[in-house]
Amino acid sequence: MSSDPLPFAGLKVVDCGSYIAAPAAATVLADLGADVVKIEPPEGDPYRYFYRSPGLPPSERNFAWQIDARNKRSLVLDLKRPEGLAVLQRLVGDADVFITNLPLPVRERLRVDHAALQSLNPRLIYASFTAYGEAGAEADKTGFDATAYWARSGLMDLVRADHTAPPARSVSGMGDHPSAMALFGAITTALYRRERTGLGGVVRSSLLANGLWANAVMVQAELSGTIMPPRPPRSHAPNPLANLYRCRDDRWLNLTVLNEARQFLPLLQALDCTDLADDPRFSDQPLRLRNHVELIERLDARFALHDLAHWRERLDRAGITFGVIGKMADLAQDEQMRAAGALVPLADGSGLTVSSPFEIVGTEKRAPGSAPELGEHSESVLRDSGFSDDEIAALRAGGVLGAN
Repeated sequence: MSSDPLPFAGLKVVDCGSYIAAPAAATVLADLGADVVKIEPPEGDPYRYFYRSPGLPPSERNFAWQIDARNKRSLVLDLKRPEGLAVLQRLVGDADVFITNLPLPVRERLRVDHAALQSLNPRLIYASFTAYGEAGAEADKTGFDATAYWARSGLMDLVRADHTAPPARSVSGMGDHPSAMALFGAITTALYRRERTGLGGVVRSSLLANGLWANAVMVQAELSGTIMPPRPPRSHAPNPLANLYRCRDDRWLNLTVLNEARQFLPLLQALDCTDLADDPRFSDQPLRLRNHVELIERLDARFALHDLAHWRERLDRAGITFGVIGKMADLAQDEQMRAAGALVPLADGSGLTVSSPFEIVGTEKRAPGSAPELGEHSESVLRDSGFSDDEIAALRAGGVLGAN
């Protein structure tokens, strides 16, 4: 059965960002057919070299660049030179979307801020992403998801193991990729508005706003005057039926039983400990909450008797909601992730990659191709934009296009 055309086929996107959140929004547009031109300085986007950073797993493959630059065309431009800016301006004049997360002062200095580009193309969607927003004393402040999304929003403090533990460290891209989806949503909303009005405009998002949105339940509790209690250790979790448990093989699962009236007895049956139903300390929910430490101890003892595979089968059969605490080594073999289309094959058959996190029924996304080499498409992008061979040669000779 043939699929529908890619919804953004023919859409021209200029990706003038760096690192993850803003360029990842462009990646999703590319997945759905957009022609995304990645603007890079002569030395390349610093994100190209991020995979070599201390703390990341050593690899010969540039995994970070692959996931966030796939299906894009790389154009090297020295925007500090007037000739480089002139090239960008010609591209913008024919583009549908311009995406950037350059710091606000840098945009003004390079003359790629919205005020400088708006007159070139009134239909242009200018997608702006920042760390802390575009107003206020910290608008010009730089930041990453670890600082502006996870730390500032309260998430790092809240997800620590308990109140005596240090704040929990995030891993690369944990806040950037969800934030990219917010920017993608803003862009597509603006494109829909343009279909109705013919006008472009500016859309904005930030790591700070997305961090607060991710933590919105607890933030709203705080805004409503609630005093946050200290987080207890796992062994003293307030609700034993919404807690983590370790199996005999040192694998963990996350038990989440919210409908206790219906599921407490099936849980005990799955764990072969129905005697707990007759224990006066655990006979109803208020008593279970009052005696939570003792119930956790009893459940700990049960889960420790068998491996994770045993408990997965028993809990699934009983209809109990739980989640396996996945390890990175599990993911490539996770059949459900592949069946759900969350992990998909790379176009060259060299392995798997992560798909953008939604699907449009009847439409197949573009197969995830290779991320571009530095300046790989500089000449083809310029030819597609109407530059002559002589103009391209002059730009190359003048160093505007870099060394490639």
